[in-house]
Amino acid sequence: MSLPTISAEDAVSKVTSGQRIFFQGAAMTPNLLIDALCKRHKELSNIEIIQVHTEGDAIYTQEPFCNSFKINSCFVGGNIRKAVNGGNGDYIPIFLSEIHLLFRSQILPLDFAFIQVSPPDAHGFCSLGTSVDITLPAVETAKKVIAQINPNVPRTHGDGVIHVRDIDCMVYGERPLRISGGTPISKIEERIGKNVAGLIDDGATLQMGIGNIPNAVLSNLRNHKRLGIHTEMFSDGILPLVEQGVITGEEKVVKNGKIVTCFAVGTQKLYDFVNDNPLVHFKEAAYTNDTSIIRRNPKVTAINSAIEIDLTGQICADTIGNQQYSGVGGQMDFIRGASLSDMGKPIFAMTSMTTKGISKITPYLKKGAGITTTRAHVHYVVTEYGIANLFGKNLKQRAEALIKISHPDFREELDKAAFHRFGSNVYALL
Repeated sequence: MSLPTISAEDAVSKVTSGQRIFFQGAAMTPNLLIDALCKRHKELSNIEIIQVHTEGDAIYTQEPFCNSFKINSCFVGGNIRKAVNGGNGDYIPIFLSEIHLLFRSQILPLDFAFIQVSPPDAHGFCSLGTSVDITLPAVETAKKVIAQINPNVPRTHGDGVIHVRDIDCMVYGERPLRISGGTPISKIEERIGKNVAGLIDDGATLQMGIGNIPNAVLSNLRNHKRLGIHTEMFSDGILPLVEQGVITGEEKVVKNGKIVTCFAVGTQKLYDFVNDNPLVHFKEAAYTNDTSIIRRNPKVTAINSAIEIDLTGQICADTIGNQQYSGVGGQMDFIRGASLSDMGKPIFAMTSMTTKGISKITPYLKKGAGITTTRAHVHYVVTEYGIANLFGKNLKQRAEALIKISHPDFREELDKAAFHRFGSNVYALL
């Protein structure tokens, strides 16, 4: 059907000072619209930007644009980290499963939603592509919706559809999607992958994110059977397992046989895979991350990461000390969902120390660190040195189990800290 499109400059001219704008994220970030808006920085002031994680340079957080635009993000990616920690922005601690309430309950009413969509089909429906997450509630509640129409956006199945009558301004902008490729998996990451894979049962429903450790886990699952996917996001790592018949979803209860997600990011191969593929259902985060839905699947195995963990099991996954690094995201949604699932397993997988040689298993979390997941929620912790199951263990037993999987260079130091804290020589028991 023909498109009554206008220029990006004309579309963003409708924005006035003091308004709140939502930016769609990940590979669907509408950078054409964002760039056009930033060109108006001299005539605008006090524009609040709401987002989760966007791709691109995020020039609205940089000089001179940051004098007109303030970022108020529900997650902190690398492109806005400096702004959030430097005073030109802020972060809202919130579960991914609850962000929709900010829009639907009018806690943060939206004046505009900037999105990127596929061209409309014969019936006038556009696809939100690979980012339905919190975009769907944003477009349903924003006063005005401005859409960048891009033929490179895959048409995905599920709930991520919007009719042209619900779009106030359409801008044609054909641009390649942002590609996120991996780096070679290290020997340490491979060992972690094997350790985690050993915990995964046939017929399990998996949740995992993007990165080398999730990819290392997936690469070690080729001999597994009947695996399913219900996750907040996925990347290219699952594709070989789908092709090999390892991922079938046949034991899932929620959307049996389907891959369920709220967003995806990866290479062009991934975008081609999800395009018009009824196997993959894109839902909003309020659905994918709903603990009551997650737990209905059997053997939910949630694999998440941590920046550091103390000897009692407290997890910090979103700050480095008092510096905001990422966000709460969906970690707790899936950790809790997995623990409540029949034979479920909540897992934290991480290297034993940082690239700077600092132990990730510590006596105490850094001053100012946020507790992303409480010690009562933590079950399995996996490093390249083994697996610690903290469930049902008291504080001394937790310290013992964690020291066993810490880097050998730090075990004596950690044992001394455990003795000082708990009054027993844990290291002597190893």
